[in-house]
Amino acid sequence: MVFIPFAILIFTLLIGIPIAFSLAGAGIIGMYLVRGDWNVVLMMMKTATLFVGDYTLTTIPMFILMAYFSSSSGLANDLYNCASNWLSHIRGGLAIATVFACGIFGAMSGASVAAAAVMSNIAMSNMRRLGYSEVLASGSIGIGATLDILIPPSVPMVIYGVATQTSIGQLLIAGVVPGIVLAILLVICILIWVTVSPSHAPQTYRASWDERWQSVRRIWPSILLILIVLALLYTGIVTPTEVGAIGALVSAVIGFVMKRLTVKGALHAIKETIRTSSMIFLIMIGANLFGYYMTMSRVPNHVVEAVMAADLNRWVIVIGIVVVYFVISMVMDEIPLLLITLPLTFPLITKVGFDPVWFGVLSVLMVAMGLVFPPVGMVAFVVSATAKVDLVKVYRGTAILIMAIFLTTALVMIFPELALWLPKTMRG
Repeated sequence: MVFIPFAILIFTLLIGIPIAFSLAGAGIIGMYLVRGDWNVVLMMMKTATLFVGDYTLTTIPMFILMAYFSSSSGLANDLYNCASNWLSHIRGGLAIATVFACGIFGAMSGASVAAAAVMSNIAMSNMRRLGYSEVLASGSIGIGATLDILIPPSVPMVIYGVATQTSIGQLLIAGVVPGIVLAILLVICILIWVTVSPSHAPQTYRASWDERWQSVRRIWPSILLILIVLALLYTGIVTPTEVGAIGALVSAVIGFVMKRLTVKGALHAIKETIRTSSMIFLIMIGANLFGYYMTMSRVPNHVVEAVMAADLNRWVIVIGIVVVYFVISMVMDEIPLLLITLPLTFPLITKVGFDPVWFGVLSVLMVAMGLVFPPVGMVAFVVSATAKVDLVKVYRGTAILIMAIFLTTALVMIFPELALWLPKTMRG
C-alpha cells in the first residue's frame, strides 16, 4: 500500500498530466491511505497552500523578474557579440564565446531552457556561416545553457535551500567557484576538440580593436548587474530576497536608461514573471502534499534506516544518489526533480555527515547533466527544435562536452572546499 502513491505518480506523469497535479493527486491519495481520514487530508492541503506564502519564497519571483527585464533589454545579443569579437580569432573561439554568453545570460534568465532557445537563435547562424559543424555549435549551446544552474542567481539553488532549510545565500555563493571551474574545463574541452578535429571549426576572423571595445561598452549593464548581485549576496548586507528585489529594480532601470525596455516590455515581463512563478509555486504545493504523505508513511525514515543498516561506505551512498539523480534528470525538469527527491536523499546525506551546502552544489550538477543527455535531455530538444539541428547531432556535441561536467562533479566530490570555501568566508 505504501508504494501505491508512487505508482500513481509515475502513471499520471506518463500519460501527460502536469507534474504539479500529479504530485498533488498522488500525495492526497497517499495521505488518505495512511490515515484513512479526509479531515486530516484537508488540513494538510490547507497547510501546503499556506506554505507558498512564506516570505523567503519571494526570492523566486524577484529573480525571475530580473531575468525577464534583462531579457527584454537585449543583453543576450550584447553578451554574445562581445565574447565573439574577443575570441573569434581563436580556432573554436565562437563555441567558447557561446558557452560564456549562454552561461551569463542563463543566469540572468533563470532557466537553462530559455537560455538555450535564445542563444540558438543568436549563435547558430554565425557559427554556420563560418563553417562550424552543427555538432560543435549545438553542443556548445546546450552545455553552455546549463551553467546558469551554478551561477547566481540560480532558481534551483533557491528551491533546494527552501526545501532543505539551508542558507540560500551560502548556496548561491557556493556555486560560483564550481561554475568557474566548469567554464574553464569547457574551454579546455573545446580547444582539445578543435585541435584533434580542426574540421569542426575551420574558419576564424579577427575583429578590429574598435569593434572589441565598442562591444565591451555595450555589456556594462550585464557586468554591473552581476557584480551587484554577487557583492550583495557575498557581504550579506541584505537577504537573498532583498538581493532579488534590488536586482530586478536595477535591471529595469538599466533597461529604461538604455531605452531598450519599454512600458509594454516591462508589463510583459511582469506578466511572464507571474505566470512562471505561479507554475513553480503550484509544483511546490504538489511536492509538499506528496512530501506530507512520505512523512506520514515514514518512507524517508525507512530508507535511511535500511541504508544505515547495510553499513555502506558513505561515498558509496553518495555515488548511488548521484547516479539516481543523473538518470531521473534525463526525463524530468530540475525543479520537480529536486522537490521530489530531496525528502529522501537529504536526510540520508546529513545522516552520514555530508555538508548540506556541498550536497546542494552536487545535486544541481547532476541535474545539469540530465538536461543535455539522451534519451530525453530537455535542453537538447530545445536546441534541436530552435536551431533546426538533427537531435542526434546535438547529443553528439553534448556527449563530448559533458565530460567537463563529469570532471567538475568529480572535483567537487574529491575537493569539497571548491564548493565550501567561498561560503565560509561570507560575513552573513
